[in-house]
Amino acid sequence: MAKDKKMVTAITSMDEDFAQWYTDICKKAELVEYTSVKGCMVIRPYGYAVWENIQRILDGMFKATGHENVCMPMFIPESLLQKEKDHVEGFAPEVAWVTHGGTEKLEERLCVRPTSETLFCEHYANIVHSYRDLPKLYNQWVSVVRWEKTTRPFLRSREFLWQEGHTIHATAEEAVEETERMLNVYAQFCEESLAMPVVKGKKTESDKFAGAVSTYAIEALMHDGKALQAGTSHYFGDGFAQAFGIEYTDKENKRVFPHQTSWGVTTRLIGAVIMTHGDNNGLVLPPAVAPVQAVIIPIAQHKEGVLDKAGELYDRLKASGIRVKLDDSENSPGWKFAEYEMKGVPIRVEIGPKDIENGQCVIASRWNGEKTVISLEDLEKAAAEKLKEAHDGMYAKALANQENRTYACATMDEIVKILEEKGDGFIKAMWCGEEACEDEVKEKTGVGSRCIPFDQEQISDVCVCCGKPAKHMVYWGKAY
Repeated sequence: MAKDKKMVTAITSMDEDFAQWYTDICKKAELVEYTSVKGCMVIRPYGYAVWENIQRILDGMFKATGHENVCMPMFIPESLLQKEKDHVEGFAPEVAWVTHGGTEKLEERLCVRPTSETLFCEHYANIVHSYRDLPKLYNQWVSVVRWEKTTRPFLRSREFLWQEGHTIHATAEEAVEETERMLNVYAQFCEESLAMPVVKGKKTESDKFAGAVSTYAIEALMHDGKALQAGTSHYFGDGFAQAFGIEYTDKENKRVFPHQTSWGVTTRLIGAVIMTHGDNNGLVLPPAVAPVQAVIIPIAQHKEGVLDKAGELYDRLKASGIRVKLDDSENSPGWKFAEYEMKGVPIRVEIGPKDIENGQCVIASRWNGEKTVISLEDLEKAAAEKLKEAHDGMYAKALANQENRTYACATMDEIVKILEEKGDGFIKAMWCGEEACEDEVKEKTGVGSRCIPFDQEQISDVCVCCGKPAKHMVYWGKAY
């Protein structure tokens, strides 16, 4: 037998250094590699396969709700970007500019898209003329560029992949309904496909998207108690329509402005999966998005009949619709166990001479380490059950982490005390609605507003900061 490859290198413990633990997983699970362009990353085949599964599931959900895919240009003329004042001011610090085409200086600078609202508006102005042209329900899968100062794989990079939905409607009511519907689609996806519980709510005025009337978000809690914004949807009203001259003739033959939305999620969802489910052995992938859902490891594969039986199990699992891999390389079973634990494969199927003799195999579940001996006759059924059990168990574990690290506080002193004693987490506290108080809470406690949840609770009657009558219960936290 060939000499084993080096065993999978141990990763930094998350309790020792959470940031290094995260980086170790990104690198050692072969999700990403760094490049010579600072802040940009190579998404390696295994990482991209996770994104492809995310894309496949979400794209199906978008199409089921009537959306069509389009593709807008990468470049935005500066004059076009300038048409919506609040929008351009919000993105100005992050914009990358193209000033030359070949050796010639361009007559007008081109922005490398940080988002595509202005491009869609220009298009709508050309194609929307009558109420019969509405609604337009569009989405695109592209990359965007935002010149971030501090970067980290998946969480913040200067170029990243995402989908951005853009829709235009006859009425405000329809547009608001769309904004909320797509937020619910995101929440459903996170919970049903990523096994990740989220809090749904509305962003405060100071934290909304540049140019939006209102912004909605889903917030998830990571292992370390920090929040991660997993998706957003925005209602624009008719502000963009007015700025870009988008008008249509309604049923009363009047010229009116339509109402718009946009919504998006990015490759930061992969980062969310790592920090929600990963452990000190590596990735723990939800079955729905795992590139490989089951790996078959032959034990004593040099012995007669072992590889043949492993191949038979591979064919059966593949035929049942499970994404399966057979590792018949000459690496030792111990190396293979560590390798696929690092890569977060949901279940491992072990088959050796004694198993064959007894008509059985062993299934090991990645999420909890449990091993189960099952009859070979029941392989497909048992594998499917273990995958469902993995999703359900991962969701329950993540939900317990969220609930155990969510604290209700009536004063800022309570917030400070909780954070000192318990560490980071979600803080539920009341707010008067004034931006000055929102800023003061962050300055004095270190936690910022994450969202005003749709599910409101009455922690107290007064603002946690100023003591005036409270308008909202807010989720606060430190965030990525």
